[in-house]
Amino acid sequence: MLDKTFNPADVEKRIAAQWAASGAFKAGNRPQAQPYSIVIPPPNVTGRLHIGHALNNTLQDILARFERMRGKDVLWQPGTDHAGIATQLIVERQLAERQMTRLGLGREKFLEEVWKWKEESGGAIVGQQHRLGASADWSRERFTMDAGLSRAVLKAFVSLYNTRDENGNRLIYKDKRLVNWDPRLQTAVSDLEVESIEVKGNLWHIKYPIEDSDQFIIVATTRPETMLGDTAVAVHPDDARYKKLVGRHAVLPLTGRLVPIIADDYSDPEKGTGAVKITPGHDFNDFEVGKRHKLALINLINKDGTLNDDVPAPYRGLSREAARRKVVADLEAQGVMDKIEPITHAVPHDEKTRTVVLEPYLTEQWYLNVEPLAAKAIEAVKCGATKFHPPNWTEVYYGWLKNIRPWCISRQLWWGHQIPVWYGPEGEIFCAETEEEAKQQAGGKTLTRDPDVLDTWFSSALWPFSTLGWPDKTTEVDRFYPTSVLVTGFDIIFFWVARMMMMGIHFLAPARPGAPMEEVVPFRDVVIHNRVLDEQGAKMSKTKGNVVDPITLIDEFGADALRFTLALAAGQSRDMRIGPTRVETSRNFATKLWNAARFCEMNDCAVPAGFDAAKAEQTVNQWIVAETAQAVADVVAALEAYRFNDAANAAYHFVYDVFCDWYLEFAKPLFNSTEESSKTETRATAAWVRDQLLRLLHPFMPFITEELWARTGERAGLLVEADWPSLIPHPTDAAAEMQWVIDLIKGVRSVRSEMNVPAGAKIPLVLNGASRESAARLAKHIDVIATLARLSSAEAAPEIPKGSAQFVLAEAVVALPLGEVIDFAKERQRLEKDLKKAEDEIARFDAKLGNQQFVAKAPEEVLAEQHAKRAEACALATRLREAVARLQE
Repeated sequence: MLDKTFNPADVEKRIAAQWAASGAFKAGNRPQAQPYSIVIPPPNVTGRLHIGHALNNTLQDILARFERMRGKDVLWQPGTDHAGIATQLIVERQLAERQMTRLGLGREKFLEEVWKWKEESGGAIVGQQHRLGASADWSRERFTMDAGLSRAVLKAFVSLYNTRDENGNRLIYKDKRLVNWDPRLQTAVSDLEVESIEVKGNLWHIKYPIEDSDQFIIVATTRPETMLGDTAVAVHPDDARYKKLVGRHAVLPLTGRLVPIIADDYSDPEKGTGAVKITPGHDFNDFEVGKRHKLALINLINKDGTLNDDVPAPYRGLSREAARRKVVADLEAQGVMDKIEPITHAVPHDEKTRTVVLEPYLTEQWYLNVEPLAAKAIEAVKCGATKFHPPNWTEVYYGWLKNIRPWCISRQLWWGHQIPVWYGPEGEIFCAETEEEAKQQAGGKTLTRDPDVLDTWFSSALWPFSTLGWPDKTTEVDRFYPTSVLVTGFDIIFFWVARMMMMGIHFLAPARPGAPMEEVVPFRDVVIHNRVLDEQGAKMSKTKGNVVDPITLIDEFGADALRFTLALAAGQSRDMRIGPTRVETSRNFATKLWNAARFCEMNDCAVPAGFDAAKAEQTVNQWIVAETAQAVADVVAALEAYRFNDAANAAYHFVYDVFCDWYLEFAKPLFNSTEESSKTETRATAAWVRDQLLRLLHPFMPFITEELWARTGERAGLLVEADWPSLIPHPTDAAAEMQWVIDLIKGVRSVRSEMNVPAGAKIPLVLNGASRESAARLAKHIDVIATLARLSSAEAAPEIPKGSAQFVLAEAVVALPLGEVIDFAKERQRLEKDLKKAEDEIARFDAKLGNQQFVAKAPEEVLAEQHAKRAEACALATRLREAVARLQE
């Protein structure tokens, strides 16, 4: 007997252990079946499951379970990323607590400490993915620093280094360029690791004297200390204010150095003074201006963020903050500070260390020329080999690849894949997968290995095929590459999706000579999901205190409730709102499912051997069988189109509205019937439908469905191994007949509610103008209609009684004589009063939303709330008008 309530905490751990023991998640169990593969975006080994991970993992798991039930050989490839900066930062902090440093330990001992941390504390997120119910093939779990993937990284680097473009240049090369720099860890960081944070600051307006004159040209800057590295002042070529100054020189305050005044389109006449200080060594845009005008590059700053010896003596060795204060004071003392304007502006920070980035820093790094690879990645999407869902993200993908720049792939860290390059005594470069190979190339020379490691994104770009055993030719690569679908967030289209496309095509095309593009891309579909917001539609932030912890939600409501909430919210091209209230609603849905199964159990519902639901004779049973088939078709169509919210809504509607609220109510009289054949058929049909909906819901809510599968019948195996329902929808007269009954009952209930008819009062019903078919339906289903609509009588009649509330059903008018139950005059007065109140409320919303100042200043979530409340008021007003119209005295 099922327990009275479903307790997720008692079930989830036990069910997860059963799944693990069964081997149901393992790929390769069905060698003759069609392969289906997904690679999980590898979370950082340092991370914890956040709501974005929960969404991403849930959507992938829905697809994996769905396709597994459809008979495919599913590989959902799990794993974690070594997270170079984040991991090194954690271990260095732990060393500091023990009064130790990375430099004091040395590279080898430090890496031993990192591996020790990884084995003891890293990868906690994997256990949290298990709690979510992720059905990945955990026997194949990979780590970007494990031996196989490390070998793939070395192979890829050496191959790209040895590949030359059409001009004969190596794809991987060394160059001195500007990079984002973290002075705390003293490493370059990728654009993705730079977070712009709004801070209060100043805009300093500085007067640069014009050589041999008493004139000044005024520039504005948020970083006055960088002026020490200025090598020009730029004005727009069409700016009449400065035309006569172009070609002359300004005197750089504090240094006395002359800098040219140049004309360049980069300067915007509408911004500030129209004159821009150019510091090519410390600004990406200035760097490009410097290249166009062949300006000198002056690097002012040491790796630790202090000013170096290329600045005047008074500023050497100062931190950026101290240098800024002294520069401002000295400019004021010289009388060249025009004004100081307080502003709030975005300042780039390293998202891991929260350090202000030296935006940017001139240093020598390793680069990968990705332009030749990008062209093929663009072609792959244009020819349809890979498709984005929704398709609007295609343009975002194109936009980045068409404007791609060389990729800085080196990092000044110790944790990561060390660059496979060795240097000879004269600086010669030897690139090889092993030191032995490098020595052979060097002919016995003494070699020193490059100390840098590769950007973490380099190894993750190989993920779809390195996890399958590449560079070896394995059966897994042959079977599961290309993968079927990638599910990821829009924020890493640039940094991960595009790079996997470039690497996959570059390395797999030669391995499959002559293969069409669709056989060498890393995935055939890319599903992009949007952000998860809080329940009020605000972006989650630790500062705001509105961050939703998925593990907390699982503890309180269960994994199924969280998963189903995420699926319901995952509409394409829209942000989703998640919070405890919404998850509680899904928990209530799980309770409804559990209670429905208990009700079936209490009424001895079971599927006898040889039962064929398609041969049901009772109209209500024919109807529910047809509804079940349609629900299955709706869910399949939605999942195949990656419309997860439509799939979850279709399942929800069928289970909650159709099966629980209507079919089981219709079935009650049949369960209690003295007619054994109808009772037996209904019990079998109810159990059959229950089994289909457990299959249908399993991808979304795996724990509760697995538990019910085990406890509501004699099963040969686990639900996770069961087949997907194979039902074909077909038209049936029963569907139209039962829908007529439902609409009649809904109509009566609506009138009762609107007219304040007491819940216990039974009222008569008259069906006027009914066709023979409608009259027959009323007579056939009179018992269930009278019970569910609380009627004292129901009949077809040629006239409408006075004092009736009315509504139209098909060709007939349904009249409910209420004169003896309610006071029509008072009821009309109440309804008209409520209608006036609703109309006044709509007018207030219209006034507020019509106020352009309010609309311009109000946060997005406030506007959305106002529109939602107006829509609710409009719907209420419509219902009240209909209720007033129904009152016919």
